[in-house]
Amino acid sequence: MQINRFTIRVYGIMLNQQQELLLVHEKMPHLAFTKFPGGGLEFGEGTRECLKREFMEETGLEVEVKEHIYTTDFFQPSAFKNGDQLIAVYYRVEPISDIRLLSLNEKQIHFNGKTETLRFFWKSIENFDVNVLTFPIDQLVARNLLAINKP
Repeated sequence: MQINRFTIRVYGIMLNQQQELLLVHEKMPHLAFTKFPGGGLEFGEGTRECLKREFMEETGLEVEVKEHIYTTDFFQPSAFKNGDQLIAVYYRVEPISDIRLLSLNEKQIHFNGKTETLRFFWKSIENFDVNVLTFPIDQLVARNLLAINKP
């Protein structure tokens, strides 16, 4: 019997004073991808709590979660869990802690017995290519952001 579940992921859109978006390139043992910072909702937490936790765990930054930007409104199978449907929620975030504390060096985290390598970087919204993002929902959100932020 196949069990279909929902996977809920929460992502933060951070734009600095130089009009650059914060992105993360993640390497797993058999997969590499580039996305907005964030991660999976854990049982018992809300989406805003999840995003604050993920930013602290991955970047060391304390963030304030601002307005809701987008929630998936189409079917998207999970890239990581066969048979799951992905629901992604995006918010704008602003750093509370000093953004200069953000390390842009590679960082290794251990999750579910696996080691992942994270590398955070800034990408200017001027001439931003949505194809730098791996996943279709991130690309859609980036296109929407670029349409709003055009001069």
